Amino acid sequence: MPQLNPTPWFYTMLATWLTLSLIIQPKLLSFTSTNLPSHKAPAPTKTTPWTWPWT
Repeated sequence: MPQLNPTPWFYTMLATWLTLSLIIQPKLLSFTSTNLPSHKAPAPTKTTPWTWPWT
């Protein structure tokens, strides 16, 4: 299998990485979450034992 020439692919990768990190990432991080995490303690769950029909 022939090896790819890294010269054009390196600049493509670099341009994609810079676009994602400098343009798209700040836009995504500026959104606020609509469901903020709550500080409530989780309610304890009541568990009942399984009744086996053959015992």
